[in-house]
Amino acid sequence: MPNNRFSLFPDSPTMRQVFSLRSLRYRWRNNEPVVTSAIILVCVIVWIVELVLNFVAPTALARMLQFGAIQPYRALSAPWTFVTSMFIHAPTSVFHILFNMLTLWCVGPFLERLMGHWPYLMLYVVAGIGGGVGMELWAAFGGDPTNWLTFSYGASGALFGLFAAVLVVYRKAGADMRSMLVWMAINFLMPLVVPNIAWQAHVGGFVFGGLLTLLITDGPRALRGRSTLTRTAIYSGVFLAFEIVIVLICNQYNVYALYNPYHLFF
Repeated sequence: MPNNRFSLFPDSPTMRQVFSLRSLRYRWRNNEPVVTSAIILVCVIVWIVELVLNFVAPTALARMLQFGAIQPYRALSAPWTFVTSMFIHAPTSVFHILFNMLTLWCVGPFLERLMGHWPYLMLYVVAGIGGGVGMELWAAFGGDPTNWLTFSYGASGALFGLFAAVLVVYRKAGADMRSMLVWMAINFLMPLVVPNIAWQAHVGGFVFGGLLTLLITDGPRALRGRSTLTRTAIYSGVFLAFEIVIVLICNQYNVYALYNPYHLFF
């Protein structure tokens, strides 16, 4: 039976078609930016939940942020925050979520198509965790004990890792890097314009993302014949271990460890 309902876009797909397993498999096989889209979708959904809680249940929002955001002094007792913090954004700021997701959509699809879905996701995670490690290093060696208590969340650490990856790829290919340098300059200068931005996470994500990409592209000769997925998996494992070691070392200087509200559970 024909469908006679009026539609401004009669040939557009339905939501069921867009999110069907068949559609996802097709887009995955055709190397479309499925992972980038999924990250953006999760971040937006989480932000909408935060926004609603901010109006109807501020206490629940505070608990959600406490659970998911990085706070250096409780890194060992709440290690999940290195990952969950990447999907949380300021609930009272449209600019925070909008700018980060716009930046991700400008950089992510290029890298995902170039590297493949799983290597790209590994890079994103390693760089995002690297942002948290940057916060740990600043807390341990920044000279101010209150840095241990600083809350940090957002996708910026991972995004700066992607920036560094693009620079490595552009340099290796001999491509014009000016447009990417403009994007990077805007992001690096943002903490000078907008208050309460964790520049330490930006630096951490940039360093870890850039070094990981350098290894993938110009690593030891013995592994250069392996697939991108294999090389990325090996180097990502090494980097994750290195990040864990850094956090353990930093925690030796943690003057607030005894006051961790989660220490009874670990």
